[in-house]
Amino acid sequence: MATYKIDVDHSDIMFKVKHLMISTVSGIFKKFDATAEINDNDLTDAKVSFEADVTSVDTKNEQRDAHLKSDDFFNAEKYPKMTFRSNSVQKVADDEFKLMGDLTIRDVTKPIELKVEFNGEITDPWGKERLGFEITGKINRREYGLKWSAVTEAGGIVVADDVKLQLNVEMIKQAA
Repeated sequence: MATYKIDVDHSDIMFKVKHLMISTVSGIFKKFDATAEINDNDLTDAKVSFEADVTSVDTKNEQRDAHLKSDDFFNAEKYPKMTFRSNSVQKVADDEFKLMGDLTIRDVTKPIELKVEFNGEITDPWGKERLGFEITGKINRREYGLKWSAVTEAGGIVVADDVKLQLNVEMIKQAA
């Protein structure tokens, strides 16, 4: 069993949500960590754990970031981490997988299914083995207690319930 750690300098943890139902606002988490235990490069045996520091949320707008950290959304003071723990991995095609696990935001844990595209493996110029992935999924933020909502005067929704997840991940094999 080999252990891989996320390379935070070459990975992005992003989300997207509709604003006023006409545009999309994107955000990232600046602080995160992930580990994958992989048996002989067989990704279907992988055990994945991930956490993001919700206080590191960044949408390029300080006022919006402060609101996201408040009890209306993450309640970062009480629940500073968002976590994921895998339960299983299923191969869909040559380089496509389904990653199933439990996502915890605030004090709510729910099962989630993520689409994983394996971008390959390489030995870098310094002799370290690396794996690359693109991971996508979608959650309903209200199911996790991110409950704030508002309606415009015309009756439109300010922030959509569905949040798209997009993770660009590079993992580095750790020394035994």
